Amino acid sequence: MSDYKKVDTYLESKLDSSLDELKKFVAQPSVSAQNLGLKECAAMVADMLRARGFSATIYPTAGAPVVVAERKGKSDKTLLFYNHYDVQPPEPLELWESPPFAPEIRDGKMYGRGVSDDKGHLVARLHALDALLAEGELPCNVKFIVEGEEETASVNLVGFVQSHLDLLKADACVWEFGGVDHTDMPLQYLGLRGICYVELEVELLDTDVHSGLGGSIFPNAAWRLIWALNTLKGADERILIPGFYDNVQPPSARDRELMAALPDVEDEYKTRYGVPYFIKGLKGGNELKLEEVFSPTCTICGLTSGYQGPGSKTVLPKRASAKVDFRLIPNQDPQDILKKLRAHLDAHGFTDIKISDLGGDAPARTDPDHPFIKLVVDAARDVYEKPMALVPLVGGSGPSHPFVHDLGLPVATAGMGYPNARIHAPNENIRIDLYLKHAQHMARVLREFGK
Repeated sequence: MSDYKKVDTYLESKLDSSLDELKKFVAQPSVSAQNLGLKECAAMVADMLRARGFSATIYPTAGAPVVVAERKGKSDKTLLFYNHYDVQPPEPLELWESPPFAPEIRDGKMYGRGVSDDKGHLVARLHALDALLAEGELPCNVKFIVEGEEETASVNLVGFVQSHLDLLKADACVWEFGGVDHTDMPLQYLGLRGICYVELEVELLDTDVHSGLGGSIFPNAAWRLIWALNTLKGADERILIPGFYDNVQPPSARDRELMAALPDVEDEYKTRYGVPYFIKGLKGGNELKLEEVFSPTCTICGLTSGYQGPGSKTVLPKRASAKVDFRLIPNQDPQDILKKLRAHLDAHGFTDIKISDLGGDAPARTDPDHPFIKLVVDAARDVYEKPMALVPLVGGSGPSHPFVHDLGLPVATAGMGYPNARIHAPNENIRIDLYLKHAQHMARVLREFGK
């Protein structure tokens, strides 16, 4: 990798201008949950790609636009990048140390909503392309697909990919995220869990009622919902929906080997998140790491009912709702889980509980021994000065299933994330040193892929 001195010199010398481009990108709000600024941001993405000589098209969908771009290179091989331009809502605003859409650099970090998830990753990849274009032509064909609904379950992306297979045809794919662990070890995530996200709701009265009037004789929506939720999971954390575990694939011997090679996370999680103990009697070591990603979940993400302001208000609520997500592992299917959830609630007499499907993704994995994974891992060593650790499955979810199963691509991850990036939280940030390293890594991946 010694022939990258010129590339690295370019990336270092043009770092400030690349960060300025990122600042402008982050300054454009693009909150998919609020339908805020999505068309404007999609236009920015297309303009940034066109400025690099890409042909870029903005495709409308039932939701946010999808940007697809392509530029030819020396090799016939094609590398596809998947990114997204939408971001999480910035609230609560009062917890930000600087305005979320006025990015600011402090102490070697840039702060702003979406700077890590996912705008920084996209602009760092463009920075890598600039360094290669400064030497002439790209080493391979490069395509981008950049969507605007990743933060709201990519509800239109799967259909878009499946109906544009020729447009997105490639030989390999680099996913939207990646990064290092708490020891600064670069990580190669080889798969994403799936998700089935629902809202459960029950409304039993026309209005909230004085609890003294109705408490003894009226049905209470909050209790009704609590009793329904109580049927979903036992005190032993086992999910009680019949057939829920039918398609679960346990970790293989190779999975166990790869997980055992990763650092223990027990102390890190207790320190960073204030975890008092782990559920299911877990004490750390490899079983904790395996359980974290190879066990499906049922998580209550939020509960809403009645009065929740200061002081007291004696009220019997007419309505109650809960946000619940199920993280799925191969080969579970979100639509199958949705049907089983409905059947389970009905069987327990909760036909009055309404289920709203808020989106889902099927899980997907890439073979850890695929040649493209080896290429990405080997290209990282020169940048990070340590090997890239292979993580067979990550706890989060995303729309990788159509890329793996419909496009038939190996999907590699790489990026600038780190444990204190605070994605989805106030003061989201990137480390500038990792931004530069990601660009250096991507330049190496592109050139080695084109050989």
